[in-house]
Amino acid sequence: MDVLSHYLGLATQSIFIQNILLSSFLGMCSFLAISKKVDTSFGLGLAVVFVNGITVPTNWLIQKYLLDPGALAWTGIEGLKHADMSFLTFITFIATIAAMVQLVEMALDKFSPKLYQALGIFLPLIAVNCAILGSSLFMVERSYNFPESIVYGLSAGFGFFLAIITMAAIRYKLRYNNVPGGLRGLGIAMILTGLISMAYMSFSGINL
Repeated sequence: MDVLSHYLGLATQSIFIQNILLSSFLGMCSFLAISKKVDTSFGLGLAVVFVNGITVPTNWLIQKYLLDPGALAWTGIEGLKHADMSFLTFITFIATIAAMVQLVEMALDKFSPKLYQALGIFLPLIAVNCAILGSSLFMVERSYNFPESIVYGLSAGFGFFLAIITMAAIRYKLRYNNVPGGLRGLGIAMILTGLISMAYMSFSGINL
């Protein structure tokens, strides 16, 4: 039960309290650009959940068994027992993310061409989305173990999904409201982002 509570707490914290978008404000470019439409936001959100859910635990394995100081001791090669490959962290993580994004891109092009066209340039840009890279870097910084990295990767991706869907739904409703001229477009979008962020932060009172 304690283990379940731990993972539930980690998931809740990653989705709401430390939401990768609304707490760290990573990935704001695609968030503001795509959230104009609910259907494209839904598609991008699912793509981020998939990519994040795979890349965070994959990067944990890479960090643990290839990049950390002494991580190559398992090879049995004397000269590699004390090797430190951590200087390759950024480029290796980005390469892993790019490979997963390519899989998503090919799958969408095959099974959902309409969504593939709707996402346009923002789909390949997931490869350099700082929210995706930030999730892997936070995983390393917070010293998560492998099961925690799986929970965190999926939860952080779902937090992105939930945030962009919330934003898209509100912006859709705003089409039928008389927004003051000076706030239309990016102005009201930034105000909404701040309000949604405060709403998500209200979950910080939950203690599992």
